[in-house]
Order: sequence, then C-alpha cells, then structure tokens
Amino acid sequence: MAARKTRRPRKRPAGPVGLTAPETQGTPPDSVEQLCRDIEKDGGAALAAYREPLGGRWVVLASLPLEQVEPTPYQRGLSEGHVRRLTDVISRTGLYLDPVIAVRVGPGKYQTPNGFHRSEAMRQQGARAITALVVPQPQVARLILALNVEKAHNLREKAVEVIRLARHLAALSPAPERDYALEFEEPAFLTLGLCYEQNGRFAGGAYHPLLRRVDEFLDEKLPRAIARRETYARGLLQVDARVTDLVRQLKAKGLVNPYLRSFVVARLNPLRFRKGATLSIEEAIEKMTTAAGKFNVDKITAADLARSAAAAVPDEGE
Repeated sequence: MAARKTRRPRKRPAGPVGLTAPETQGTPPDSVEQLCRDIEKDGGAALAAYREPLGGRWVVLASLPLEQVEPTPYQRGLSEGHVRRLTDVISRTGLYLDPVIAVRVGPGKYQTPNGFHRSEAMRQQGARAITALVVPQPQVARLILALNVEKAHNLREKAVEVIRLARHLAALSPAPERDYALEFEEPAFLTLGLCYEQNGRFAGGAYHPLLRRVDEFLDEKLPRAIARRETYARGLLQVDARVTDLVRQLKAKGLVNPYLRSFVVARLNPLRFRKGATLSIEEAIEKMTTAAGKFNVDKITAADLARSAAAAVPDEGE
C-alpha cells in the first residue's frame, strides 16, 4: 500500500503580500456595482465597496434588513447560552461593531456562514438592521468552517456541520470529495458526522485520533464518497456498540473512570504502538472489530487505567 502523504506546513512568505492600504480603494467592476444596486433594491444600504487587503477581492460593506439575513442551511444548531452572552454584551454596550459575512442568494435573501449567533442576538435586541460584509462570490458561503469565528466548535458540532455541508454540495455540485478539502478541513469530520447522525451520543473524541491518521479525502464524487463513508460509519458504530458493552463490564468490576471508553478504544487502536505505520480506514476498522471481539475485561486492572489516564480525554456522554 502506498505511504500516506504527510501534510507540510505552509511556508511563511519571504516578503509582504497583498495590497497596500491605498490599493484597497478603486473603481468597482460592473458585477460589484450591480451587487450594490441589488442591496439597495432589497431595502439595504451599500455603504462602501473595497478590495480586501490579502487577496484583493471586492467586498461590499452594507447595512442589511435583519429579517433578510439567515444562516446557511448546513450550520450547527444555535447555542442559546452563547446567544444570551452576546445579547447581554450588546445590551450593556449599546454598540454593534462586528459585521457578519453574507452572500446574496436571491432577491431580499442573504445567507451568513458565520453570523448565526450575532444576528439572533441582534433580533433579541429588537434591531432592524445589521452590518455585513457582502461577498460577491456565492461559494464563500461554503467556507463555513474556515470563516466561522463566532464560537469554537466542539467535535460533534464541527463533524455534523461538515456532513451537512457535504450533502448540500453533493446535490448542488457533485465534484470529487477531494476538491472540497478546504471546506471540509479534515476527512475524519465527514466520517464522524455520519456517526453522530446515527447516534447523537457517539463518543467521537475517542476515535478521532485514530481517524486523523487513517482517514483520507476520496477521489470519488461526493454522492459516491458519502455512500462509501456510510460503510465506514456503520463499521465504527458496530465497534462502538462492542465498546459500550466492554465499558459496562468494566464498570461492573468496579473500574469506574471518566476515561474508561477512551481507554478501551485506545487498546483497540491498531496503530497504538506503530508510530510510523500506515493503514487504510477500512483496514483500521476491520482490525478494531477483531480486537474488540477478543478484548478480555478480566485482564484489565485499576493500575492499567491509572497509567493511561494522563494521556486520555474525558469520555463524551459517560
């Protein structure tokens, strides 16, 4: 089997990049002028058009009617706690100074890949408008993981968000999965997202370290790639069902520990003591399935758990 390619860190540019401050000004192209007119027709206000300083792409700073701004359809759910915190801060300061990113997807309709919580907090203030950086390129709405700076994702949120995005793109533009590496960020998120869809309490954190080593973006077009990943997810869920039973047996022995599930999964990890070794995800799941069937709880002691706890992560849902 071919060795896995290692991802090299991007080199830092040797000198300055992007535009100088004066270069961010200029005469917008016709497409941007049309976007400004469309914003005005929608009842908004196009405040300024400029070129963003890194890539030189045109952006419109606008004030949009709040009722016309909605999240992209594949985003994670709203965190009520985060909305309350934002609402409280906005209420106490009396200021809103953080524009959302938005894409115009139709007359009077804008989607934001990174402003769900802020726009909801503004709604709870009774605000009528919100400032936005409106980007002419619709594909920017797909870059949700790269652009979402509102609130850090946990693993479940990120994985579910990625698989929702993959399903959306599979219907919209079924290109090879590998072409969307930037949007998806990690192939493991796709596989874990499918697991979370089947079981919201799936302990993805226990499996994520292994998946990061064995999962890769696929060359198949998205519909076929998702179908293939569904077989990965079924295999992982079968392994996890056995892990759940093993955890129950260990607890019955009196071995109660917040790292118990991660401990069992680590014992099943086929790359546990093979630092430079490589496996495909199919091979890894097959080996874990075999190891789970042979796992003997009678050989596990409290000392084994104590030795592994320092490097473990508390189990989700335990």
